[in-house]
Amino acid sequence: MSLDVYLTDGEGAEIYSANITHNLGAMAREAGIYMHLWRPDEISVTKASQLIEALQIGLADMVRRPSHYEQFNAPNGWGKYENFVPWIAKYLEACIANPDAIVGVWR
Repeated sequence: MSLDVYLTDGEGAEIYSANITHNLGAMAREAGIYMHLWRPDEISVTKASQLIEALQIGLADMVRRPSHYEQFNAPNGWGKYENFVPWIAKYLEACIANPDAIVGVWR
């Protein structure tokens, strides 16, 4: 199982999309960004600009404390810190580049 995130323009054209395993949910919770990534609709996030601050804060903490977050690596190897950090960074870059994009998820 996995999470698909995507950003679209006002007409529904895809601007950005990415996929990551659900096994990283606990790590995202620890970083305070689970709801922003997995359930933006439940916290009234509709635009990419609304994700930027939370993703910046969560990512900064993850980069600052890798050994803390590595303890949340999935035991089966599907869901690792080393893959999640760049994934978040790319998603954040897309949000910054497209602040008016509409946020969508498929979980």
